[in-house]
Amino acid sequence: MKLLFDQNLSSKLPGKVNDLFPESTHVINVALEREDDIMVWEYAQKNNFTIITQDSDFYDLAFLKGAPPKVIWIRSRNVSTNYVLELLKNNFLAVKRFIEDSPSALMELY
Repeated sequence: MKLLFDQNLSSKLPGKVNDLFPESTHVINVALEREDDIMVWEYAQKNNFTIITQDSDFYDLAFLKGAPPKVIWIRSRNVSTNYVLELLKNNFLAVKRFIEDSPSALMELY
């Protein structure tokens, strides 16, 4: 279960969730921080990542294109890195089921 953290989330998050989501990375680490959402989408699709974002554009892409990749949309705004970290830890089993078993392309977390 690899997560690709979008530009709007902290680049520290992949290291903080590595125990739960090994091989996760941030768009900065794969030179996509200045690329448009379609480029990020295509990279995630090609490399088997689930995109995690606060960007509603990925919500639109998930419905237009479907999975893969899957998208986890953090709906809370102006939250700390620790809040996102706790959100992922507290919802680990739900996220795991979504990534591994759900036919849905989008999961929303609050």
